Amino acid sequence: MDHQQDLAAKLLEFERQKDMTDTAVALGSQLSVERVHDIKSRSTQVTAEEAATLEQFMQSQGDK
Repeated sequence: MDHQQDLAAKLLEFERQKDMTDTAVALGSQLSVERVHDIKSRSTQVTAEEAATLEQFMQSQGDK
């Protein structure tokens, strides 16, 4: 599994566990909702900056 697929899978699982919508992830990570959709659907390449932003956002949510 490549990094993009891994990130998409992690994002899907994160949203499921935290009961979050794409909109909530977009607001928290400051990415657009459309970009979050693209990353989850693996329709475009995710940049290193976007990956780091999403990883940081997911980590910041911890056990909340």
